[in-house]
Amino acid sequence: MNSSVEILDTTLRDGAQGKGITFSVQDKLAVVKALDELGVSFIEAGNPGSNPKDMEFFRLVADLKLEHARLCAFGSTRKKGTPVGEDPRIRSLLEANTEAVVIFGKSWDLHVTEILRVSLEENLAMIAETVAFLKAQGRLVIYDAEHFFDGRLANPAYALATVKAALDAGADRIVLCDTNGGTFPDVITEELKAVIALLPSPSSRLGIHAHNDADMASANTVAAVKAGCRHVQGTLLGFGERCGNTSLAAVIPSIELKLGLPCLGEGRLERICRLSRKVAEIANIAVSDTMPYIGTHAFSHKAGMHADGILKTSRSFEHIDPTQVGNDRQFLMSEVGGRSAIAERAKKIDPSITKEHPVTAALASKLKTLEAEGWQFEGADASFELLVRRELGRYQPLFRIEAYRVVSEHPTGETIACSHTWVKVWVDGQYEIAAAEGDGPVNALDGALRRALQRFYPELEQVRLSDYKVRVIDGTAATAALVRVLIESTDGRSRWSTVGVSADIIDASRIALVDSIEYKLIGDIERRFKAYL
Repeated sequence: MNSSVEILDTTLRDGAQGKGITFSVQDKLAVVKALDELGVSFIEAGNPGSNPKDMEFFRLVADLKLEHARLCAFGSTRKKGTPVGEDPRIRSLLEANTEAVVIFGKSWDLHVTEILRVSLEENLAMIAETVAFLKAQGRLVIYDAEHFFDGRLANPAYALATVKAALDAGADRIVLCDTNGGTFPDVITEELKAVIALLPSPSSRLGIHAHNDADMASANTVAAVKAGCRHVQGTLLGFGERCGNTSLAAVIPSIELKLGLPCLGEGRLERICRLSRKVAEIANIAVSDTMPYIGTHAFSHKAGMHADGILKTSRSFEHIDPTQVGNDRQFLMSEVGGRSAIAERAKKIDPSITKEHPVTAALASKLKTLEAEGWQFEGADASFELLVRRELGRYQPLFRIEAYRVVSEHPTGETIACSHTWVKVWVDGQYEIAAAEGDGPVNALDGALRRALQRFYPELEQVRLSDYKVRVIDGTAATAALVRVLIESTDGRSRWSTVGVSADIIDASRIALVDSIEYKLIGDIERRFKAYL
């Protein structure tokens, strides 16, 4: 068997079929660049026969100079009763002008007779003639055996016959698809044996394409690789039809680090965290905090015993070094975190801080008091860092809100409700007054505050809120309850989170907003100072 695994990313085709996912042509070009930088072997970029947007994309993408990936156009076998050379969908695959094409065909006799409504023999001819035609046109042909595992369950001999038709016609890759996503790993392993027996030589590439309807996509993919597959298909972040596809950001590290089979090329795995987040930004989704390898929780430690163990021997509570996938270790600050975790986080501000340092004890005591009052810092790293600076005496406010007013309008009729905010700030002996309108009071307050400060700190123009969460702390107090507001901000390069607590949701938001802006400004000042030195 080959000692490396090919990766085909279908974010732009199968991924685009996921609920809520829409890519513009420019979005698709940006995703292609990110995937090429990651080092995947193939990018399944769309179905040129399905819509004009995909044809426009294939026209523009031809100007990109890709270093690693080969683009694939995607389509089905020829239509029933139509000569393959006259089928407009097949012609559109050629017009896409990609080096490789992915063709799917039916392996399940139910789909042949009930969906395509052709004879079993005609389906075999459709597969063979399509593959042979595209090979004759000089294309590398990847054949996706759709519903293969359901087909094997229903009619074992026929499912194998469809694969053999593609092989005999010259398909370069045979990919077995768990299209309904309901197969378990033991079945994947067993059924692969039958297909491997058909392969003409060990160098023939056998692939797997798994869906996640039974939460088995990653497990099925790893099982297939262990059984001999050397071509893996999926979407980088796992989104796709219904419950999604194999998440390549989770599976690639497992294949490379656990199975010892390279997928991306030397030094590229450490880019997977950053590039996954880039693709998420383009797709306008958030990477799940609990996503293996690349999620913000993947290497986060809260319990004091865990934090202490990590600091002594990292492998005691981590299965890999987070830097291998470009992620970071985090110690979550809470009343159960322990002094070891507090000291480790405080070292970012002052490297001399230890577990026994008086500041560590003071911070531990303060955390317990604040958490009893409803504060929570495990998801608000930036607010905790400002807390450390205050305790160390290394905090000097860069601005002060002197006054602010928020007014919300809720007119009747078709006029959209909106909010207006007026704010007065003090910066280094000077006052600035600004106002803004927003979709809600927090949006308006954020806009007015940044508008007032931009004369002094123009870099704030890059900052925006990327997430906003509100949690009622004590529901028994009804509308008088304390609320906790958690804000996530970004400047396009990094993200940070801050927290505010108050009985007034606007005031809690103000506290979190001020922390967010100060964290950004302090970080920029320190980076400029280090660069100057």
